[in-house]
Amino acid sequence: MIFRRKQKPADLAAVMLELEQAVAARDGDRTERVFNAAMSGLQSATGTECVPVGPRLAALLPAFPPTGPRPMLATMAGFCVERGADPAACAEPLLNGTYRDLLDALEFARRWAVAGGAGDELPEADEKIIDDALIARLGGEAHEALRLALAWCSVEQWQPPALAVLCRSAEVRRRHASAILPACRNLAALERHDLKCLAYALAILDDEPLVVLHRPTGTGFEVRIGGIGDNFQLHTLLAHVLVGGGHVPGTAPSAESVRLATDPEPAQGRTGAIASGAFELLTPDGERIWNEGLPDDIPVVEGRRLLVLDEPMYSRSWNADRFFPMLPGTAELTRVLSADEVKTWLTYTCWTS
Repeated sequence: MIFRRKQKPADLAAVMLELEQAVAARDGDRTERVFNAAMSGLQSATGTECVPVGPRLAALLPAFPPTGPRPMLATMAGFCVERGADPAACAEPLLNGTYRDLLDALEFARRWAVAGGAGDELPEADEKIIDDALIARLGGEAHEALRLALAWCSVEQWQPPALAVLCRSAEVRRRHASAILPACRNLAALERHDLKCLAYALAILDDEPLVVLHRPTGTGFEVRIGGIGDNFQLHTLLAHVLVGGGHVPGTAPSAESVRLATDPEPAQGRTGAIASGAFELLTPDGERIWNEGLPDDIPVVEGRRLLVLDEPMYSRSWNADRFFPMLPGTAELTRVLSADEVKTWLTYTCWTS
């Protein structure tokens, strides 16, 4: 939940109209005053009131000054999506803003490195670092340098509103995720920002066919997956489909762990449900694919992701709650491969048939 509701009545429709007028007029003082009123009114609004407001808030993002409270405006739009606003109608300005700040934060890091000496570490992402000396170090036009510094400090604030739209629409992910993911991963690699949730959401596979080889039995399957947040969830669903379906030996996951992985209605808070490992997940080269990772880690071979399942190396279990509560996962067995098909796919692995 991005905001917690506050019981304070407000005429949100009137405030929104005034905010739009203030932004259109480029009236900074009026915009700031009405912006604060809109934020207060939104927190006391009903879900019905939030539905039309979300796209209107998102549409204001491009007109907001780059050094203004754009992440907070995005947060307000994301809150409306959480309350029922159309994620597709809000997605483009929200995700464009997220992408812009990711790129600006990366440019901040580049300029910082160019201006520094050996071993000069990147600063923490906190606005207290911004001063005249920092702006001078970044070089270029001062207003642009300020924008880059603010992006470095506030980029994590875009994560909740971005997740609000990404986790509620496969179409939004299809349209926007692949373009943003490299910038997100590049910034996360600098180890100054916690962008794990955003990176995982951007990497979600939807309607993705997997070729799954079960090495102990020499069998193979086509499984179509979607909306799976991490490999813990994938592991559970593969065990449900293959072990629970009677296709390979083992202990099927509990009904509760499957429900938590697939139910459109998310669990309310953490549960005590436990899922147990049925397989070792491996690449075609025999490298382990960690449960903490993503289905996107599965290598693509001849245009298909190829996953090898083996006997588990040791007993393991984990909390069965899914990584993204609002995003139910799916895994469907589309067909069982013939012996000849399994033999062909095995030629791409480190094992022989």
